[in-house]
Amino acid sequence: MIKTILSFLVMMNPFALFLYLNPVMKDLKQKDFFLVLTKASFISYVIILFFILSGDFIFTYLFQIEFNSFRIFGGIVIFSFAYFYIVKGKKALIQLRGSLDDLAAEIAMPFMVGAGTISLAILASEEHTFLTNMLLLPLILVLNFTIILALKFIRDHIMQKRLRIAFNKSMGILL
Repeated sequence: MIKTILSFLVMMNPFALFLYLNPVMKDLKQKDFFLVLTKASFISYVIILFFILSGDFIFTYLFQIEFNSFRIFGGIVIFSFAYFYIVKGKKALIQLRGSLDDLAAEIAMPFMVGAGTISLAILASEEHTFLTNMLLLPLILVLNFTIILALKFIRDHIMQKRLRIAFNKSMGILL
């Protein structure tokens, strides 16, 4: 179970999500950001739970593609996000436009629920019972949520500009 929790956290990467959400955090009040992140976590929960329930049925029978092909495609998508963020210096992959509900969905997919977390959900459905997955999934999402909020709290309480810049660069390294 520890392996599953760590695998999901590595795939969701709360450190990277923290960096991706930096522009949004600056534009939203703390209460609104908390609400958006809560909604994004709930959307993620529903989607991941769906794939835990369905397993690879959707890929094998509905789309008629090999599950490993989906995993390769997902790796390419994740690589492209990292490439645009790190190499091209893209400042905001998530932007505030429209309602907060739209923003929550934009955060949930593909940043919290991408090809990697869908793959892990399918693998978790094979490794654990449904009840175990029902208990693990909220724990994973709460941990992810808590890490992001803790990083935001730390950064918000760093008073010196140099230390704040160093903190943001350290998060870039963790990305």
